[in-house]
Amino acid sequence: MIQNLGRKNENESLNQSPEKMKLKQLEGLLGGLQQFPQPKVELEQYPTGPHIASRMLFTAENSFGDVSDKVVADFGCGCGALGVAAALLSAEHVLSIDIDPESLEIASINAEELELDMDFIHSNVLDLGWRGPIVDTVIMNPPFGTRKIGADLDFLSVALKVASQAVYSLHKTSTRDHVKRTALRDFNASSAEAICELRFDVPKMYKFHKKKEVDIAVDLWRFVPARHQRST
Repeated sequence: MIQNLGRKNENESLNQSPEKMKLKQLEGLLGGLQQFPQPKVELEQYPTGPHIASRMLFTAENSFGDVSDKVVADFGCGCGALGVAAALLSAEHVLSIDIDPESLEIASINAEELELDMDFIHSNVLDLGWRGPIVDTVIMNPPFGTRKIGADLDFLSVALKVASQAVYSLHKTSTRDHVKRTALRDFNASSAEAICELRFDVPKMYKFHKKKEVDIAVDLWRFVPARHQRST
C-alpha cells in the first residue's frame, strides 16, 4: 500500500487529530520482536514474519474495522506477532492463547517491551471450553497440518464458534477449495473469502530442512460466522 506523505504546514499539523498507525510503522515494530530460540517441530512452530503479520492485521482493521475497539483472540499465538499487531492497532483487549508455555513467555516479553496490556492464556485452543461468541475477532496462523492432517481446520472450527464478528486465518493456497468448502458446509460460516495470496517465508529451522529458506504460498482468509452476517 503506497501512501502519499505530503508536507503539511504547522497549522495543519496542530489541528489534525492523531492518525492511525501506518502499515510501514506497524511492520517496523513487529520486526523487532523476539522469536523462537528453539522452535518445536511437533507444534509446527514457524514465526509469523512482520511482513505478513502487519498486512494481515492492517487489512482486518482498515478494510473491515475488525480490530480497533474490539476484543481480539490470537489462537496459537506463538511469540505474539499477531496479538501485538492487534494491540498496536488499538484493540480494546487482546487474548493470546498457546499450548506452549515458552512461547507465551516470549510473547509476554514482546508485549512488555512495547508497553502493551495483553492477556496470555496457557491452553490448547481445542480445550478452551468457551461457549458461544466470547470475542469479537479471532486472528491466527494455525498449524498448516503438516504433522497432523487437518490441524488448521480444527483451529478454524473453534474460532468460528467463539468469534462474534470475524475470523482471520492463514492457510496453504493449495488447500483453498477444501478450506472454503469445509468452512461453509461444516463450520456454519456465512462467508469465506480468500482476501489475498501471500508468500510465507520459512527459514531453515529444523534438521530435515534442506534449503536455506522456502516460500510457501498461503491465503489470507476472512470468515464470518453465519449468525453475524450483515443483511444487504
